[in-house]
Amino acid sequence: MEERNHWCFACGKLNPIGLQLEFEQVGEEYRTTLTPKQEHQGYDGIMHGGLVSTVLDEVMAGYIYALGFNAVTARLEVRYRKPTPIGQPLTATARIVQKRGRMYEMAGEIRLPDGTITAEGKATVMAAKEESI
Repeated sequence: MEERNHWCFACGKLNPIGLQLEFEQVGEEYRTTLTPKQEHQGYDGIMHGGLVSTVLDEVMAGYIYALGFNAVTARLEVRYRKPTPIGQPLTATARIVQKRGRMYEMAGEIRLPDGTITAEGKATVMAAKEESI
């Protein structure tokens, strides 16, 4: 993301306690990878659910931002399918399910290296031209 967001908890490079996520677009999918650390846990060995939600929110809304819009999440739903472990590489992905005007229906997921899905997300993200917000 751009320099103006350098203190974002999820993607900001200057935020010393942030996740410092980096993103890439691969085909119709937007993704990031991370390996949660001990300081990201809730219960021992398990990533805090709020941070799981944060990663899903960031990859889904970030996709619309990467398309050139300011993007805000209007609705977010997370389904936790399995505990998300600390210390294992994770891949979070997002895709656009449907677009209606400025509203994007998004789907996202977090996967372990073996392909196991630990969490799924659905979001409605509102897009606005940069100069509109």
